[in-house]
Amino acid sequence: MNEKLRQAFAIAQTADVLTPKDSVVLYSISYQPSDDNKRKAMEYLRLNPDKKMLDDTECGKKLIALGLETGNESPDAEILKVWAIASERFIKAATGNLTAFVDNADKRSTFVSVELPMILKNEQIKTINSIDKLEFAEKFM
Repeated sequence: MNEKLRQAFAIAQTADVLTPKDSVVLYSISYQPSDDNKRKAMEYLRLNPDKKMLDDTECGKKLIALGLETGNESPDAEILKVWAIASERFIKAATGNLTAFVDNADKRSTFVSVELPMILKNEQIKTINSIDKLEFAEKFM
């Protein structure tokens, strides 16, 4: 494992991922033909500056500064592992209603494979897009 990846794993495991209640925004673009969900999320964030993505936390900012952004086509497996660790911690710390831009999320995506299972386990999260989280999750099962 190269030094940059070693740093990335350390950041993903320890850097701050905390956000205020009802502020978490998620999007899914992995394995999709476009980045529409990310563009919608970015526009939503622009209009709602009190909302936060993982990218807006200390952890996300440090990972991006290392050059570890992922795209929508064929994401690098090691980079996906780093973001999965950070995403899991991000969701474990989240509270309240989450806002998600996840239309057509692929079952291999971080949202479906990591974040959604953690959302369902987190008793502090009740709703996604103001819909009961269990009802919201049904469309991805």
